[in-house]
Amino acid sequence: MTKRRDFIKKSAMGTAAIAIGSAGFSAKSYGSIRGANERITVAVIGIRGQGGGHINTWCRMKDSQNVRLKTICDADEEVFAEKVQAAQKITGEAPRTEWDMRKVFDDKDIDAVSFATPNHWHALGTVWACQAGKHVYVEKPASHNVWEGRKMVEAARKYNVRVQVGFQNRSIPNVMEAIRFMHNGGIGKVYLARGLCYKPRDSFGIAPDSQPPASLHYDIWLGPAQWRPYNEKRGHYNWHWFWDTGNGDTGNQGPHQFDIARWGLNKNEHPVKIYSAGGIYGIDPKECAQETPNTQASVFKYADGTILEFETRGRFTNAESGLGIQIGNMFLGTEGYVEINGSEWKAYRQRERQPFAGSDIGERPVDLMKAPGGGSHYVNFLEAIRAGNNGPLHCDILEGYMSSCLPSLANISYRLGRELTFDGTKEQFVKDKEADKMLTREYRKPYVVPAVV
Repeated sequence: MTKRRDFIKKSAMGTAAIAIGSAGFSAKSYGSIRGANERITVAVIGIRGQGGGHINTWCRMKDSQNVRLKTICDADEEVFAEKVQAAQKITGEAPRTEWDMRKVFDDKDIDAVSFATPNHWHALGTVWACQAGKHVYVEKPASHNVWEGRKMVEAARKYNVRVQVGFQNRSIPNVMEAIRFMHNGGIGKVYLARGLCYKPRDSFGIAPDSQPPASLHYDIWLGPAQWRPYNEKRGHYNWHWFWDTGNGDTGNQGPHQFDIARWGLNKNEHPVKIYSAGGIYGIDPKECAQETPNTQASVFKYADGTILEFETRGRFTNAESGLGIQIGNMFLGTEGYVEINGSEWKAYRQRERQPFAGSDIGERPVDLMKAPGGGSHYVNFLEAIRAGNNGPLHCDILEGYMSSCLPSLANISYRLGRELTFDGTKEQFVKDKEADKMLTREYRKPYVVPAVV
């Protein structure tokens, strides 16, 4: 059984006690960091959906973390008034608004930006921000495809800025505890990890092409994607279900569980074999414009034979495991198994029915974070900025990139309809030019991710 008090105490260093009122640093480390008390000025790019969460989090850190939200940016001006009002209600200050992120990068006052744009903008926006000397917090998946994700890593290193990927589970003490437990041999050798994304999705319908609304700067919204006429069914949120802007639910909700799976397996390498299959079930394709599958099963094999499985179910389904997991993970080891559901985890020994370790076993301290999406991951980002190095980061861009590659590789296999062999050293498929082409995309000028960042 793990000693929870000691572990939580150690893992809490550098994360917030998510009442947002705690600084997140030990007194010694905080006092020794040069510039630890200096204000950090941030901007949020992409303010719908998850972007609203970014705005709320930064604003609530105004006093406890000495953060100022100066600017919010979105290609659609429709929600500016609402978001400005929300920020002003918390901080007393109305943030500026911009619809072109390049103006945000030109602002010398801004130290860091956080991205909650559609996936196809993550890489180019991050590269531009790095080139402008801005630190970056970018939502999952890190990138829309494999090649551009590597460019993000290169840009972060070249310009010596902090880039944190929004895999918030990396900052949840209970999840950190479960991973440490497995890495320390708690269930023997872990030979299989399984990620689950059971999230019902109904048809969102179909509509003819039309003119974009006056509030939307459509050219910049489309950005790196090839030009196509505006269609309301391919816009806000629905962009997830089209290949030119999103990655389906395997690459939407899925990356969180892909990251936990790879983390639990302790794999800092790419798989060598990938196979993925599925389709759109239970929805009439004549009545829904969706391109990406709502049901998808993916299997990855590593060089040592370790297996990572992932399943997306977008229609009616049961939950799985003793914890009733719908969005979560399971791990199989030679001496038992582990279940992770949100911030709750349990470990079972061999065929025993009662858990012998987990988040509810033994003395239970106050959780610093009970669910993904809270502020401790953001505070960890601020800690790294103030430290001036990547050491404190819980999910540096390289970690986020490695996990984000998995759904991208799965989707290539799905779209080609066959198993693929991958050379992780070269980050190319083995003798498969057709698959290699899908590691990147054709970028539309001037929204081009540069080969040399």
